[in-house]
Amino acid sequence: MREIIFDTETTGLDLRDDRIIELGGVELVNRFPTGRTFHKFINPQGRAIHAEAQAVHGISAADLVGKPTFTEVVEEWLAFTDGAKLIAHNATFDIGFLNLEFSRLGHPAIDAGRVVDTLALARRKHPMGPNSLDALCRRYGIDNTRRTKHGALLDSELLAEVYIELIGGKQAALVLESVAVQMNGAGEVADIDVSIGARPIALPPRLTEADRAAHAGLVGTLGEKALWLKMAAAG
Repeated sequence: MREIIFDTETTGLDLRDDRIIELGGVELVNRFPTGRTFHKFINPQGRAIHAEAQAVHGISAADLVGKPTFTEVVEEWLAFTDGAKLIAHNATFDIGFLNLEFSRLGHPAIDAGRVVDTLALARRKHPMGPNSLDALCRRYGIDNTRRTKHGALLDSELLAEVYIELIGGKQAALVLESVAVQMNGAGEVADIDVSIGARPIALPPRLTEADRAAHAGLVGTLGEKALWLKMAAAG
């Protein structure tokens, strides 16, 4: 199972007028990072960067001079994400901007069934919050000291660690076939699907005969009204 944890940075928050200026992602296979990443700074083709947005991500217009346009990176992005689930924090924002970029180029919109929103997942698991990426890093003991500004690739790397913790941690990732909060076709959060494989062979008992004898000796000292005696009789 391939999953791409991704993030975008934009010129601002207005879907109608603003553009993507940074796009980053990391690949997970069976919930483990493969080392494959995607990272591009993108020229917004003359669109100004709002001061409020620049204060968040630190990307200036000068940083984007000579960088490729979205048209020039889209095929590489589509190849990187082909067939994978797409996972983002507050996915509605990132998917909205990607779909607008795709629409300008005549590409179909992203199927909502491919999208996992970790913010929705975090709100279900931790309803009292807070559930920002920084707050979740603190909750799970993930080192985010490098994150002095938002950045698409760094945030994707941190979110990958957070995502694994949200679905039950690294040990649970070994057996979970699918645990995700997904958006359905109506843009609503769908039900969580959890599939856990059955153990093919029962584990052998870990108690030795010496352990059993020691337990029986202890129970013998508890008196005839001991709960253990009642349980043994019932068994």
